[in-house]
Amino acid sequence: MALAPNPQPDPDTRKPAYRLPAGACDCHAHIFGPRDKYPLLAEPGYLPADAPEPAYLKMLRTVGVERAVLIQPSPYGTDNSAMAAALRSHDFPFRGIALIDDATTDRQLEQLHWLGVQGVRLHVMPDNAEAVLASLPRLVQRIRPYGWHLQFYLNAERMPEIDRTLADLPCKVVIDHFGLVPASAGARSKGLQRLVRLARAGNAWFKLSAPYRVSELAPRYPDVAPLAHALLEAAPDRCLWGTDWPHPNSKFIPNDGDLVDLIPDWIPDLALRRRVLVENPAQLYGF
Repeated sequence: MALAPNPQPDPDTRKPAYRLPAGACDCHAHIFGPRDKYPLLAEPGYLPADAPEPAYLKMLRTVGVERAVLIQPSPYGTDNSAMAAALRSHDFPFRGIALIDDATTDRQLEQLHWLGVQGVRLHVMPDNAEAVLASLPRLVQRIRPYGWHLQFYLNAERMPEIDRTLADLPCKVVIDHFGLVPASAGARSKGLQRLVRLARAGNAWFKLSAPYRVSELAPRYPDVAPLAHALLEAAPDRCLWGTDWPHPNSKFIPNDGDLVDLIPDWIPDLALRRRVLVENPAQLYGF
């Protein structure tokens, strides 16, 4: 069955009513294309729309973001070339999170580090969870010389032992998109409580990002706010915010101005808001 192409991100970003503080960081975004220069895998999983660096920068400047973290998307596999080109351009204060495998050489890791890569992302799915988790000790040893962290795309609702497994790792870990816990399940759900226990263990960071991946109540996502509040209470110094631009492989493409305007709902306290938007990412990503 042929894959349907992803829709383009909204090109008419609305200027948000909420004014972001100086130094605010979008901690989760991807860039794609141009396709003729940066080809996808033969079996990419999904077909992203071209969303190159200039389009991303236009969005960032409209909403008032001054720093950003680029996440290597899975349709490129471990070919980090498109992300590396953006890091190398110095067009914007970027950091990066790479995908690697056993074929990635130590020399390549060193080059990525000097470009600004700060960690490695892992996709943990039902069909690969056992293998991915078994690979963690060796991966931790590989990234330790660079002070990198491990970033996880996983569904905490479906992984009963994930809090214990990740709490025992001797490195920082980052959980994407509320751990994909369905917002309808609420803050007392088993998945969210696993994340709270992991937060209290002290080595985990959490991305308050992509509410459309855990909720269908667009555009305000009122059922997501309790998840954000629970994670902020458990780990105020280790929560981050991100847009997930250009919103790949998603059923719903939001306007990024609307996403920025969710921040006061999720983080009513001004001091905590600054911590999440500026201070926490500066600490984790070395801005």
